[in-house]
Amino acid sequence: MKETWLFLNSGHCSPSFNMACDEALLHWQSEGDMPPVIRFYGWNPATLSIGYFQKARKEINLEAVEKYGLGFVRRPTGGRAVLHEHELTYSVIVSEQHPNMPNTVTEAYRVISEGILQGFRELDLDAYFSIPESEEDKLNLKNPKSAVCFDAPSWYELVVEGKKIAGSAQTRQKGVILQHGVILFDIDENKMFDLFNFQSEDIRNKMQANFKNKAVTVNELLGRSMTYDEAIDAFQMGFEKGLNIKLQPFKLSEAQLSEIKRIQKERYANDEWNFAK
Repeated sequence: MKETWLFLNSGHCSPSFNMACDEALLHWQSEGDMPPVIRFYGWNPATLSIGYFQKARKEINLEAVEKYGLGFVRRPTGGRAVLHEHELTYSVIVSEQHPNMPNTVTEAYRVISEGILQGFRELDLDAYFSIPESEEDKLNLKNPKSAVCFDAPSWYELVVEGKKIAGSAQTRQKGVILQHGVILFDIDENKMFDLFNFQSEDIRNKMQANFKNKAVTVNELLGRSMTYDEAIDAFQMGFEKGLNIKLQPFKLSEAQLSEIKRIQKERYANDEWNFAK
């Protein structure tokens, strides 16, 4: 018999709400208040999120973030900066003690990302896991050359035709795994590269030119525009197949929303958090 997990479709929310919601779900999971959760969401406004360890003022062109009218938030997870605009974002919140979850971060990525892999298969896209093989690739994972998330695939991230199509980040707190990531529909490369500080214009131009060889979007591969709802259908089915589970839709209660808003105010809507490094 398949295990039932909860499924939360949050729709398009503010950057501070999105991160506060993920944190709250992690806390409730740690308290044993709910089964594992898979959450899908979008961003309003479009947002640049940075990894927990990134230096905001050093790495990010904050004037460009403001110029484009983007939201800005620091994630509780690591990884590099992501422009959230034309995409579906997912979160998986599950106990580290879950019998199907491996102990290591890398292997847990593989298990959770099987849901994303199967979602792409639902769209008839031949996705597969990236496994960095060369010593240079492995070194780049430890010392990334840029602040841009889609600059290179990491262990067990999803690629199609050799190009990265989905990026993920993970944290473990209070005995709980939180993995969230993006499924990229489309991207404005000029806008994205405007958001980062580079040592020179020449370096920026080289990296942007090379970016086309490293990343690809769903719309490019499908040859048409995929809708948010279409992506939800495909990846909901993908997670059910990939993790061998049944997803049961649920809505947040007023008490849960109140708790999320408290975390939002204290942390993710707070400049002290977002610009702490």
